[in-house]
Amino acid sequence: MKQDVYMNRELSWLKFNERVLEEAENEQVPLAERLSFEAIYQSNLDEFFMVRVGSLLDQMILSGDVRENKTNMTPKEQIHQILKAVRKLNVRKDAAYETLMEKLEEIGVSMVDFHRLSIEESAYLEVFFDSEILPLLSPTIVGKRQPFPFLKNREIYAVCVLQTKSGKEKLGIVPCSKEVFPELVELPSKNRFMLVEELILHFLPKVFSGYKILSKSLMRITRNADIDADVLYDEDLDYREFMVELIKKRKKLAPVRLELSRDMDDTIVKTLCNYLDLDTRQVFRSFAPLDLSFVFQIQDRLRTRPELFFEKRIPQPSPEFDLEKPILPQIKEKDKLLSYPFESMKPFLRMLHEAANDKSVIAIKMTLYRLSRQSKVVEALIEAAENGKEVFVMIELKARFDEENNIEWSRRLEEAGCRVVYGLDGYKVHSKLCLITRKTEAGVEYYTQIGTGNYNEKTSRLYTDLSYMTSRVEIGLEAADVFQALDKGETVKETRHLLVAPNCLQNKVLTMIEEEIHHAKAGEEAYIGLKMNSLTDKKIIDKLIRASEAGVKIDMVIRGINCLIPQVPGRTDNIRVISIVGRFLEHSRIYIFGYGARKKIYIASADFMTRNTVRRVEVATPIYDQEIAQRLEEMFITMLSDNQKAREEDGEGKYHLVYRQEDTPLNSQEFFYEDAYQASYDLEN
Repeated sequence: MKQDVYMNRELSWLKFNERVLEEAENEQVPLAERLSFEAIYQSNLDEFFMVRVGSLLDQMILSGDVRENKTNMTPKEQIHQILKAVRKLNVRKDAAYETLMEKLEEIGVSMVDFHRLSIEESAYLEVFFDSEILPLLSPTIVGKRQPFPFLKNREIYAVCVLQTKSGKEKLGIVPCSKEVFPELVELPSKNRFMLVEELILHFLPKVFSGYKILSKSLMRITRNADIDADVLYDEDLDYREFMVELIKKRKKLAPVRLELSRDMDDTIVKTLCNYLDLDTRQVFRSFAPLDLSFVFQIQDRLRTRPELFFEKRIPQPSPEFDLEKPILPQIKEKDKLLSYPFESMKPFLRMLHEAANDKSVIAIKMTLYRLSRQSKVVEALIEAAENGKEVFVMIELKARFDEENNIEWSRRLEEAGCRVVYGLDGYKVHSKLCLITRKTEAGVEYYTQIGTGNYNEKTSRLYTDLSYMTSRVEIGLEAADVFQALDKGETVKETRHLLVAPNCLQNKVLTMIEEEIHHAKAGEEAYIGLKMNSLTDKKIIDKLIRASEAGVKIDMVIRGINCLIPQVPGRTDNIRVISIVGRFLEHSRIYIFGYGARKKIYIASADFMTRNTVRRVEVATPIYDQEIAQRLEEMFITMLSDNQKAREEDGEGKYHLVYRQEDTPLNSQEFFYEDAYQASYDLEN
C-alpha cells in the first residue's frame, strides 16, 4: 500500500500550535517569553475552535458526510480527531504552566491559591472581596423564573451546584468579567497574586448565603465565529451597517467548547451541556487558568529583569534609503525592498506623507486589510484627501476579528473625502497594494508598493514581512488595472507581470511548476523554493508531487498548515519542508522557480491555500531588480539553514528540531537582525 502524502489541514494546524507550545516548554527560551508562548498557544486554540471547529460543526449540519479533498475525512471524523489531539496537547499545556509557575516562584513571583496563604493574607482577601468584589457581582440561580443566562464568548464564570434547606439542587452562575474586575488581585506581600475568578469561586458561599454549595468550578465557553457575510448579505442594505449587525450576531453564535477548571459530577456536566447544546466530548478540564492573558501583566512586573526576556531589538534604518532626502526620487532611481521587523517601516510611511503633500501627485490608491489602532497610514491618506488628491481605498470589512476597527477607519476616511469601497461580492481583498500616480512635465509616473504583510505599524515590529517599492511602468500599469477592476466590483482577468488572484495566480503558479517538471525530465537542474504560512491548495499540492516524482528539487519554509507530507519514498522524497517558530511571527511569502538565467522570484500576499488562490484578491510581484532578487534568495537560503528555531517535517508528518551538536548555531531571525544592525552601523560610520 502506498504511503499517503496528504495531511488533514486541521490536524496540520494543531501540529503548528504544538510547535508554539514547544517554545513555552523550551528551557533555552527566556522565562518571560515562555509565558508569552503559553498564552499564544491558548489564544491560537481559541480562534481555531471559533473558526475551524465552528465551520466543521456547521458542515455536519448542512452537508452531513461531505468529505474533504485530501484525506477524505468527513466533518465528524475531523472533529473526533481534533478533540482527541487537543486533549493530548492540553495535558502538555497544563504541565508547561505548572513548570513556568515554579520557575516564577524561584525568582520571587507567585500565583497563589487559598491553600498557600497565610492567615493575614486570607483575612486581607476576604476584606477585599467584601468591599471591592461582592457589591459588583451579578449572580444568577437557574430556575423556572430565571432562565439559564447567556454566556459571553471566552468570558469566565463561576458555576456551582446549590442545595436548598429542603434538599433541592439548583445551579448558580456568577460572571467574573474582566470588564468589571481586575484580572489579578495583588496581595500586600510583594509580587504575590491571585486571579480574581479564583477569589470569587472561593467566596461563593458569601454570594449564595442561603444555600449549601455541593460542588463548584470556573467555566468558559468558546462560541462559533464562522459566519459567511456574503451568504447573508441583502443588497438592499448598506454594506457597512450590515457588517455592524453581523458582528453583533456573531457574538451570539452557538458554543463549540466548554472548559472547566474543576472536576464536576457527570450529571452536572451533562446539565451544562444540555443548556449550551454541546456534546460532552466538547468539554475540557483545564488545570491551568482558563484565560492566560494575565501573564502579560506578570511580564510587566519583570521588565527590570532583562535576562528574563529576549534581547531588545529595534527595527533599523534601511541602507536602501536616505531619510534626509525625498523618498520618491530614490525609488525612481532604483527598486527598493524593506524587510520587517529587521528594518523600519519609516521609509514607506515617509513616502505616503510626501505623496500627500507633493503637488505633482494626482492619486493614491491602496488596499487595506488590517490596520493598527493608531494608524499613520490612514493619517497620510486623510492628509492626501484634504490636500485635494484623489484617494481611493479598498478597505476589507470582512477581515476576521478586525471588522470593527476597519469599519471605524472606513468612516474616518470617507469623512475626509477619500473614496472608499468595502470589497467584492464573493471575494475578500487580501492584497497589500499601493499605487501613487504622479504627473509631471515629463509624463505620468507610477510608484507601486507591493507587500506580504498588512499596513500595520504594530505588526511590522512583530511579523517578518517584505515591502517592495518600484517605479517600473509595467508594474504600475498592472497595479492600476487591479484598482480599476476593484472600483468596478470586478477582478482582473489577465496579467503579464503580476500574479493576481483569483484569476491569474494559481494557474500561473501551476504553469511555472510544470516548466520545472519539463526541465527535470530533460535532464536539467530544476528547482522550486517556497516560503509561506500555509499550503492547502490541492491543485498546487498535486503538481508539486508530480514535480518531486520528476526529480525537481523543492524546498519549502512553511510556518503553519502543510497538507503535503514530504520525504515519502518515490513520491515526495525530493521535497524538504521546514517550519520556523521563533520570537517573530513568520509572515513573508517568497516564490522561487528555476535555476540560473531562467530563475523567477516573487514576493506575495498569498499563501497557497484555496481561499487565497481562488477566493481572494491577492497580488504577487516579480522581482526584476537583480540585487533585490539575490538578497531574497540569500534570505531564503538562510532560513533553510536555521538550526535553532526550524523544525523539519519527516515522511510521517512529524516535526523535529534540526539542530545537531556539531552544527554552528544559526537562528535566522536573530541573524537578520544582526545583519540589519551591522548595515545601520556601517551607514552611520
